[in-house]
This record gives sequence, structure tokens and C-alpha cells, in this order.
Amino acid sequence: MQLFVDTADVEEIRELAGTGVVDGVTTNPTLVAKTGRPLFQVLEEICRLVPGPVSAEVTATDAGTMVAEGRRLAEVAPNIVVKLPLTRDGLEACHRLEKEGIRTNVTLCFSPAQALLAARAGASYVSPFVGRLDDVGEEGMGLVADIVAIFRNYRESIRTRVLAASIRHVAHVIEAARLGADIATVPPAVLRQLLRHPLTDLGLERFLADWRATGQRIL
Repeated sequence: MQLFVDTADVEEIRELAGTGVVDGVTTNPTLVAKTGRPLFQVLEEICRLVPGPVSAEVTATDAGTMVAEGRRLAEVAPNIVVKLPLTRDGLEACHRLEKEGIRTNVTLCFSPAQALLAARAGASYVSPFVGRLDDVGEEGMGLVADIVAIFRNYRESIRTRVLAASIRHVAHVIEAARLGADIATVPPAVLRQLLRHPLTDLGLERFLADWRATGQRIL
């Protein structure tokens, strides 16, 4: 399973990309607004840092303007993926942009039926929102499981990749991987938590203490 980082903070992306574990980036209007910086400047910097897919979201609600915004966003860099809402107009815009060779990520998916429609429209990615379903008492990971199972039944005709989004904690990431999601997009804090384990820290501390006691050096 690939890991994307869900942020528009260029410095966070720069630091995490240096680990070699970041396959792509997802942004949205809220994340860009938090930076207080111009949208296109932020996107250009992110695309230079990460060669993988970088999702940039339209802000229009009608299909025609979504397509126009999508074309403009796609001009930023070849790795831009245009993010569209899972609405009737969003699906039309998805279909039109994909026909033009512009990859799309259909977001705000909350049901298997919606995911199937996104796939039929030709979306490169569909983003089920796990955490937001959990927030209202539904099983977010159940949605991921349903979408993965449905898409696997039609591997020859469905090329849409399942991008688990609205990830809140490490358990979400592990479960997404277990269920077979293609990608999980995670906040920087969760990505860092994936790295940590107290036994790793304890083991390293002991190894280093033993090495110091020898009085030797490698360099």
C-alpha cells in the first residue's frame, strides 16, 4: 500500500519526503488556507518536492467551471491530480477531464454506490472518508472493505484506485493495508506515529550504551 501525506505545509512535506516513504500528497482548500500562502505557489513547491501524485482540489460546484479549474490546476505540473467532489457535476467533470488525459481524485465518498459511480466515470482515484464516517457512528473501514471487494470483482473494467482518506490514527492505516486499499493518505502526525515504537527506542538505547562501553568508534 502506498502512503500519501495529507497536508499543504511545504516544510512538513520536505521533512517527510526525505524519509523515502512518501509516495504522494493530498491537499484540499482547508489545508491550503491554513498555510496563508497563494495556492499555485504552494502547489508548485509541493510538486517539486514529491514526484508522485499531488491532489489539488477545485472550488467550483458546477461541471463547466470544475473542468476549467481542473485544466488550470493541471498546468502546474505533470503530477497534479485534480480533486473533485462526489456530486453529479463532479462526476461529469471527472469524465471530461479523464478524457483529456487529466487524472482525477473523486473525494468525499461515503458509500459503495458513490465509489462505483466514480469508477464508471473514469476516476483515477476515489477517496472514501473513513474518519468522518466513524464520527457519525458508522464503520469507516467497512466502506473501504466494500469498495475494495467490489472493484476486485471487475479488475478488467475498473482501474480506479482506492485511496483511504480522513485517516485519524495508526490503526486506520494498518486496517486499510489489511483490507487491500491501494493508498492511505495520512496527516503528518499519523505518519510519524507509524514510525514510533517504545521497544525500538529502548533497544537502540541499549545497543548504543553497550557500544559506548567498548570505547570504539566507526568514524
